[in-house]
Amino acid sequence: MARTWLAIKVELVEGRGAYLWPRPGRVFAAARSHTFADLARSIDLAFGRWDFSHLHGFRLADGTSIGVPDPDWPELDALDESATRLSRLQPGEAFAYEFDFGDGWTHVCTVLEQKVDPLETLGIVPDRPLAYWGAGDLPDQYGRRWLDDDGRALGKDPQARDLPPLHPGWGPRR
Repeated sequence: MARTWLAIKVELVEGRGAYLWPRPGRVFAAARSHTFADLARSIDLAFGRWDFSHLHGFRLADGTSIGVPDPDWPELDALDESATRLSRLQPGEAFAYEFDFGDGWTHVCTVLEQKVDPLETLGIVPDRPLAYWGAGDLPDQYGRRWLDDDGRALGKDPQARDLPPLHPGWGPRR
């Protein structure tokens, strides 16, 4: 397979009212035939999201909106993400992706100049864009700090005294 796939760098800029620095990021290999819906799901998975019930959308540099069409809001005038292919993107082009319009998890996306060969880069030819590089700490989409965080507790015991004694250093101290 030739080096024909796009390399798209995606950095998380802000969410839940705060800017993130350093920005966590991922680089995706994406076929021009993949859709913006494919890219949205891949971004959400790569950034650790698990509640996909939120609205999301893309904004291109020319002002074009791409998202989920809503017959109740035709004035939003967004192209259907499931029918709009990544082939409309050009190397060097930047665009934005926002997940959860309430919490505003906003990303800056840049189509890199180099193309990638999915077999060489990923070892497979995936059915949707796939991250092959990344860095940074990913915040929880709801700001939770551990599984049973109710937002009121100060936190888990950093000394691991709340854990069963299954590992050296865990459990109550004697």
